[in-house]
Amino acid sequence: MSRRQITGFSNPTVKALRALRDKKHRKAAGKFLAEGLRLLTDARESGHLPEVLVMAEERDPHPLLAALEADVLAAGGEVIETTADILSKITGKDNAQAVCGVFAEFDTGLAALDRSKAKIWLVAQALRDPGNLGTMLRTGDAVGAGGLILIDDCADPFSAETVRASMGAIFTQQVAQARWEDFLPWLRGDAGQLVAASLRDAVPYRGAPYAAPCFIMVGNESRGLPEDYELACDLRVTMPMKGRADSLNAAVAGAVLAYEVLVALGG
Repeated sequence: MSRRQITGFSNPTVKALRALRDKKHRKAAGKFLAEGLRLLTDARESGHLPEVLVMAEERDPHPLLAALEADVLAAGGEVIETTADILSKITGKDNAQAVCGVFAEFDTGLAALDRSKAKIWLVAQALRDPGNLGTMLRTGDAVGAGGLILIDDCADPFSAETVRASMGAIFTQQVAQARWEDFLPWLRGDAGQLVAASLRDAVPYRGAPYAAPCFIMVGNESRGLPEDYELACDLRVTMPMKGRADSLNAAVAGAVLAYEVLVALGG
């Protein structure tokens, strides 16, 4: 365990931490940033401790922060104290919170998933907005889903924007990343019902024959799901649109479906 103080903007550690805001450097390091005591406390309570804890010298004392600091040190992690200005430089926020942490990225392979551990799983195809991705993680946490599977080219689940939008769910939900051509054989290799909102031979989403484990798939924000992806689904459902809009936001549609499936499966 170690503790040190950093006072210079040009310190190599500051540069390395700041670089984690960039996807290329995150992937190279296999690490990501999370900011704020609430989010770091959620991580701690979910069994995830930061490898490095960075705290502002001018912070107010807080029992949760003290507990987090003690656990990080006990686990052999590093605690860094620095100025609020340097912390802002690291996080890229003018009003940075008093603490941030560096976490190792999780295993995002399909093989790491145990589909039998949950009745509901969320699947997003080519979801590009970090806010939507974070919202889907929050939805998954709320309905007790096993996790979120990202298909094809989605936003980075470990970006600062996604982590912030997840409100801590990045630490409670398993995340997997795969291409469609790898996901579909994996899905068909065991039990699993693939469901999507669609207009193609669809049934009303209320009262549809959902089955566990149910994989709820939403598509790209502007294009939706490709036709062949929809046709590969076991069940296609439709949601009524009473106004001028012809579709819901992707993350909202996923949430509506997830709660309907939760009720249908006795959740």
